[in-house]
Amino acid sequence: MTYHPKSEFMNVMMARGFLADCTDYQGLDEALTAGVVPAYIGFDATAKSLHVGSLIQIMMLRWLQKTGHKPITLMGGGTTKVGDPSFRADERPLLTPDQIDANIGGIKQVFAAYVDYDDSPTGALMLNNAEWLDDLKYLDFLRDIGRHFSVNRMLSFESVKSRLDREQSLSFLEFNYMILQAYDFLELNRRYGCLLQMGGSDQWGNIVNGIDLTRRVLDHEIYGLTSPLLTTSDGKKMGKSQDGAVWLNADMCAPYTFWQFWRNTTDADTGRFLKLYTELPVDECERLGALEGSEINAAKIILANEVTKLLHGADAAAAAEATAREVFEKGGIGDDLPTVSLSASDLGDGISIVQLIVKAGLAKSGKEAKRLIAENGARLDDTPLTDAGLLLDAAALASPIKLSAGKKRHALVKLAD
Repeated sequence: MTYHPKSEFMNVMMARGFLADCTDYQGLDEALTAGVVPAYIGFDATAKSLHVGSLIQIMMLRWLQKTGHKPITLMGGGTTKVGDPSFRADERPLLTPDQIDANIGGIKQVFAAYVDYDDSPTGALMLNNAEWLDDLKYLDFLRDIGRHFSVNRMLSFESVKSRLDREQSLSFLEFNYMILQAYDFLELNRRYGCLLQMGGSDQWGNIVNGIDLTRRVLDHEIYGLTSPLLTTSDGKKMGKSQDGAVWLNADMCAPYTFWQFWRNTTDADTGRFLKLYTELPVDECERLGALEGSEINAAKIILANEVTKLLHGADAAAAAEATAREVFEKGGIGDDLPTVSLSASDLGDGISIVQLIVKAGLAKSGKEAKRLIAENGARLDDTPLTDAGLLLDAAALASPIKLSAGKKRHALVKLAD
């Protein structure tokens, strides 16, 4: 990309690696230099928390506000009832309205750590598309909005085409999703003057549809900008670990576990992740990312601290680092490890080490826990576990014990007070 932007926001997006594509570089850049640009990203409520894969979009909203513009966080209370089919092999499970509302309640917790919601010109807005989608009249919607969409064109979008090429079923319900998302952009422009939609590059077709619809219905010029779909250097989808999704809500992923995820970044990803997920200057991110050998570990600790600080606060980041040092460098227990508290009924006459490993989240099943022990990957208080039949009673748990899976995953087990 040879475009040289004038606006601070576009400069940040390009310099830090956020930008995959834009519908009109010059037009958007001029709008950003002319005044405050309201911009939105939509988040469907498919779980009670977003995971690390959504963090790139949240950081884009943060930078938007920091450079003098207005972020809109759009909750998909309406669109979640349909489910985004983009690049999925199968239909999403349908959620009830109560499940969707509960998920939105969980998701909202995170955004206040990244953007400021206030009445200033750049104060963020939290909206829910159920506000305009729930009360749509079907025939009116088909006549007023549906007539602007060409089925031939919708079938040509990669997100739909890839599903059909694999001869996987695409329901009529899912096929409507891109029309509803396009309508979101139209409504946000009409109600709030929103000029920009951002999202991952898998949303390109949906974004372009919204721009086209808004031009046809309102004759307004609006823009789209996408971020790259991130994978780690070893090809894994960003936001997943060997234990599943790395959630952003503290009650679903402890700050120490979150910190540890970033500390375990591969050498090759460290510089790139510092640019995307922290606010350190770009040249400092590049310097840290270029370190080698044992020095790159110091850069990973900086990455883990900075990312954890933004989400969970400076105290949580400091506690996580202190625990990591205690556990890894000194062989201690550490105060901030994920903790499992066992009640008297949990314990009974004794609990097997296999059950404990599963309860502590270090294995997904008893079978996996037994394999971990058989392969010498499990430790109890830093001593290798060899007996999968080991039973622990109240005396053995009189003081907390540390369970470990491999070198990097640990948990405390203690009796409930």
